[in-house]
Amino acid sequence: MRVLAAMSGGVDSAVAAARAVDAGHDVVGVHLALSRNPGTLRTGARGCCTIEDSMDAQRAANIIGIPYYVWDFSERFKADVVDDFVAEYSAGRTPNPCMRCNERIKFAALLEKALALGFDAVATGHYATIVTADDGSRELHRAAAWAKDQSYVLGVLTADQLAHAMFPLGATPSKAEVRAEAAARGFALASKPDSHDICFIPDGDTRGWLADKVGAEPGAILDRSGAVLGTHEGAAAFTVGQRKGINVGHPTPDGRPRFVLEVRPSTNEVVVGPREALALRELAGARFSWAGRAPDDATTEFACEVQVRAHADPVPAVARVSHLDGLDDREQELVVTPTDPIIGVAPGQTAVLYVGTRVLGQFTIDRTVSAVPQPSLVE
Repeated sequence: MRVLAAMSGGVDSAVAAARAVDAGHDVVGVHLALSRNPGTLRTGARGCCTIEDSMDAQRAANIIGIPYYVWDFSERFKADVVDDFVAEYSAGRTPNPCMRCNERIKFAALLEKALALGFDAVATGHYATIVTADDGSRELHRAAAWAKDQSYVLGVLTADQLAHAMFPLGATPSKAEVRAEAAARGFALASKPDSHDICFIPDGDTRGWLADKVGAEPGAILDRSGAVLGTHEGAAAFTVGQRKGINVGHPTPDGRPRFVLEVRPSTNEVVVGPREALALRELAGARFSWAGRAPDDATTEFACEVQVRAHADPVPAVARVSHLDGLDDREQELVVTPTDPIIGVAPGQTAVLYVGTRVLGQFTIDRTVSAVPQPSLVE
């Protein structure tokens, strides 16, 4: 097969490209330039699209012996990932830019261009596996090394995208083995630290970055009864479940810590309360997709597990597709009821559904239902 290997400049994508060559594929490496003004050097382990990363990918491609190109996707990245991130925070939601990048850049824009150029698949260094079912359809599954499993951030992939995806690292038992292989292949990046945090905020100061993009105006911190407990310097900097950085100005009546329960951008208010008020008995979202074959009848309740963060434990649940009240029958949402309440989930986060190791699908959380009845919520 003709394979386009996405090379970030990290150890995982370099080894994935090399393994694709070893498997007998005709491989071309490509580095995605996602910023018009990339940093010259990385800041510690933050970011993943600096000039240094591009050079690291080039050196690895030279050793592997494959053609290498840099494609400018900065305009698409800004519109589909960065601007989306700002818009979601402005609306009081908590977005996941890595999900949007996988969905709209690596497996939409990149795959679209790859197919147009005659490639059969796109290979990445993600830790996940693809299994071909008995009916010939492809399924996305967790990686062999659960500690490194990245199937959560790939939950946005559709059946068509899975048909052209390749994850050469999926069966690898550990990251240490990948680094050892990189060293044996002569890759200088064998010991390069993993990237983390948000790549377009390389200094890690999300609060300051958002203040510059969204603006920061002082506002009120309220309890659930509407009483003012303190002030903040910008509502967009807060996320549901947050504990640190809440300036209530004085001890709460019960002396217990307070957590962010709600962000109200329209009034520039942040609502806080006790931890138990974060417990949710239902999650739902209209923006959902299936990773491969959909359930035979998703309108009938089915058992699954739900994961709401990249490194969170999956939680047993039941799910169903339901029509949205008062809207056209074509408008549907995926509704998930966990067996036990989930703590601290915010609208805008992504919920990924699993059946065993298989990724069944995902949705962006639009609404939640508290597990604690409102009448008992007394400050």
